[in-house]
Amino acid sequence: MLKYKGKKFVCFMDLGMELIRGKWKAVILCHLNRGPKRFLELQRITSGVSQKVLTQKLNELESDGLILKKRFPEVPPRVEYKLSSLGKEIFPSLKMLEQWAVKNFNHLLDSDEKD
Repeated sequence: MLKYKGKKFVCFMDLGMELIRGKWKAVILCHLNRGPKRFLELQRITSGVSQKVLTQKLNELESDGLILKKRFPEVPPRVEYKLSSLGKEIFPSLKMLEQWAVKNFNHLLDSDEKD
């Protein structure tokens, strides 16, 4: 049994999945892989996520060391998010999962949903 931040995990795979679990974390990491983004830009390109949930997921990703948050000393305040080295390291695994899903499930999608 592994413990991380007060939670118990049955194996390292379980722990690794916890860091990207949920609907939005992998999506956020995918968008940040294309370069740094500001909060409103992330909210716009991840349409469907509320401000509260996006803030929560960004905080979790930052706390787990997958992204970095840079605050600029400006008025109005400006914040930018980008992948950390740990986030960059996990991204190839996410890309492989995406490729696996395309290969095995693309035929199940409605034709108007495919991009």
